[in-house]
Amino acid sequence: MKVAGATALVTGATGGLGAAIARGLRARGAEVIVTGRRADVLEELARELGARPVVADVADRDDVDRLARECAEVDVLVANAGLPADGPALEYTPEQIDRAVDVNLRAPIQLTRALAEPMVARGRGHLVFMSSLSGKVATAHSALYSATKFGLRGFASGLRQDLRGTGVGVSCVFPGPIREAGMFAETGVRMPVGAGTRSPEHVSRAVVRAIERDVAEIDVATLPARVWTMLGGVAPATLARINHRFGGTDIAAAIAGSQAHRAKR
Repeated sequence: MKVAGATALVTGATGGLGAAIARGLRARGAEVIVTGRRADVLEELARELGARPVVADVADRDDVDRLARECAEVDVLVANAGLPADGPALEYTPEQIDRAVDVNLRAPIQLTRALAEPMVARGRGHLVFMSSLSGKVATAHSALYSATKFGLRGFASGLRQDLRGTGVGVSCVFPGPIREAGMFAETGVRMPVGAGTRSPEHVSRAVVRAIERDVAEIDVATLPARVWTMLGGVAPATLARINHRFGGTDIAAAIAGSQAHRAKR
């Protein structure tokens, strides 16, 4: 479907990647609704884009229901809101596990349940889920985060088949390490020489492409990262050994350590 003229809801818009996605959709001609927890940041972004702001915390189940009611008319959902959940899984409390699952997996599913039905009735719409390369291959210190992102991939894949022929498309986007904005950028961790990163604009363009071309899955990552992920999908045990041998586990630990204050609050 065409982005121009569509009404798009972007969750997690107060984060760097969400803001970039909202800007990309607006530049393509969409009317944008932005949502997030931080009212001041949301209002500023809304003024910049001429967008409609809806303050909501998708960790709050009542807020998710309210958001769905207030945005029932949207043609596009970009389920971008996400919470870091790296680190040893056994160090998380039951409450912290619930929060990660609620934000990263439950909220996108519940918003879809509410928003997809009117899209199907209109015969037009698109649902975009922001997963991660960690939703294809798990590494050390990623058990909980990967569980939510693998789940999002599975939901998107099954839903796409359920909605075939309805006029409503479904896409899943898999960012790798993204510089300048987003969870990885906030860690301050440097990738090994040759691994490289992508920009928030790469993610934004991938979302637009997914909607307009109805692409099922798009990786937003460098060639080495995509090859690494492909290897992990075919031979996960081999990749785990290579990762540990060449320092991947240390990088994962550094990322988890830098995000602990956000993941376990």
